[in-house]
Amino acid sequence: MNPALINWPAVLVAALSAFAVGGVWYNPKVFGTAWMVDSKLSQEEIQKSNMAKTFGFTALFALISSANLAAFLAEPKTDLAWGATAGFLAGIWTFSAIATHSLFEQKSWRHIFINGLYSVVSLTLMGVILGAWR
Repeated sequence: MNPALINWPAVLVAALSAFAVGGVWYNPKVFGTAWMVDSKLSQEEIQKSNMAKTFGFTALFALISSANLAAFLAEPKTDLAWGATAGFLAGIWTFSAIATHSLFEQKSWRHIFINGLYSVVSLTLMGVILGAWR
């Protein structure tokens, strides 16, 4: 890893892309309704939650994930294809962790796939951004 090869504006944009993917992914017309049912959450419970805290920590963790992926990609050979591949592989890694925890929490396979595939898609997109924006 060569820290000088980390493109910090790309890290920020890649982190923000997780919000864009999440906004679509967890929309009630896509997977949001199924996710709420499987999470045993109502719209009222979500609205009563501390959204500033939720989105603030989500932004922090997206930034950490993006910076971590950027560190792995901080090599001269990195391009769009390798960025996408590395992001996809990181997504499979996080999918596996989500599945492991969710199985012990007695979550449904639908719930596991909704959350796990969000990680695969969002990390793949992060890798595309980081790999392409060199």
